[in-house]
Order: sequence, then C-alpha cells, then structure tokens
Amino acid sequence: MTILIADDDPLTLEALAACIADEGFQTLSAADGKQAIDLWREHRPQLLCLDIMMPEIDGFDVCRRVRATDSAVPILFLSAKNEEIDVVVGLGLGADDFIRKPFTRAEVIARIRAALRRAHPADDKGRRFTMDDLTVHPDALLARREDKSIELTRREVLMLELLHKNAGLPVARDRFLDECWGLDYFPDSRTLDQHVLMLRKKIERDPANPRIIATVRGIGYRFEASR
Repeated sequence: MTILIADDDPLTLEALAACIADEGFQTLSAADGKQAIDLWREHRPQLLCLDIMMPEIDGFDVCRRVRATDSAVPILFLSAKNEEIDVVVGLGLGADDFIRKPFTRAEVIARIRAALRRAHPADDKGRRFTMDDLTVHPDALLARREDKSIELTRREVLMLELLHKNAGLPVARDRFLDECWGLDYFPDSRTLDQHVLMLRKKIERDPANPRIIATVRGIGYRFEASR
C-alpha cells in the first residue's frame, strides 16, 4: 500500500515520509504540486497527503485534478492554513480530511488509518483471510474475532499475510525483514521479535501459548493452519 506525500517544506516532507514508512507503508514524496500529479499518474497510490501552499500547482488544484478521474482514493490536506474557508474549500473539492499544522505523528497516522478504513470497509465484500478464529481485513487494517475489532498497522498486516501465504511452513527471519520492512531498511532480529511480541498481544487469545504466530527455533515463525 503506497501513500503519496506532497509538501514544499523538505523537513516536513522527510519527517512525514519517515513516520509513515515506520508503519509499513510505501511512500512517494513530492516537493510541489506538479511532481505530485506526475507521481500520482505513474503510481496510483492508495492515499494522498497534500499541503495546500506549494509551488507550480497548489494542493487544491492537485485535489481537483485527481478527483476529475478518481472519486475514491482518500485525500488528506495537511496545512498551516487554518481559516475555516480553507477547510470548506478543501472538503468541497472532495478531500476526506483536513489536518492543521503543527500536528503530531500519532494524529497523522490515526487519520490515515481512519481514511483507509472508510475507503476499504471490512465487510464481506472486501479482501480478507482467516487465521485460526481470526479474520483479517488487510485493506481496512483490521482483524476481527467474533464481535471484537482489532486495529492493525500496515506492517502487522504484511506479517500476517506472509504467514498466511506460507501456512504450515516456517518463514525465516530474513524473509520477514525483506518483505515486511523492505530491502532498503536494515532492522535487526530484535526489531522483528518486538513486533511479533506486540502483535501476539493484539491477536492471540493467549499470547504465552500462541496459535497464530508460532516460534520455529533457529529459523523464524510459522502459522499452522491445521490447528
């Protein structure tokens, strides 16, 4: 899942890209509106975060051009322009949300997750897969057990997808790191173990005796579908 970020402030652009990538998303960065439109046309990202005041083409016009051909992709405005008219104009052009600067990392991630859930509701028509008694809805970044919903990060979804696709087989640590973090990122095994520990706390009925993410000593982890 790819997110396009457009902002003419290089520090904001770098910080946003880093925090979004930490959640397991792929990112595309644009320093102006023209570059944002070019990247959107080439890659068709699943969500756009747009500053308003940008050179070449402003964020409002980027939103207008995207909405001319795509009515569904979530668009979030990130802007220091706090006047009510800017919010009204942005939402009127078809944006899904408006986040005022300065903002916190937690707020941005929460709003991105909410926009993606609205765009990809976890219903019977959506993409999903089952692990033990847990149903995972990848596009909505959710898992469900009975009547309980569990929020997942994009990286946690990638980890579960990898285990599910290789059900019954051990998945090596290096493969987790390559496919869930990326070849250009260099986490160590401790990072993987910490993520597995946190994910087990979310999804396992008994994290001390996991049924979904089992440890394979000396290799990595496995989902045993027949259990």
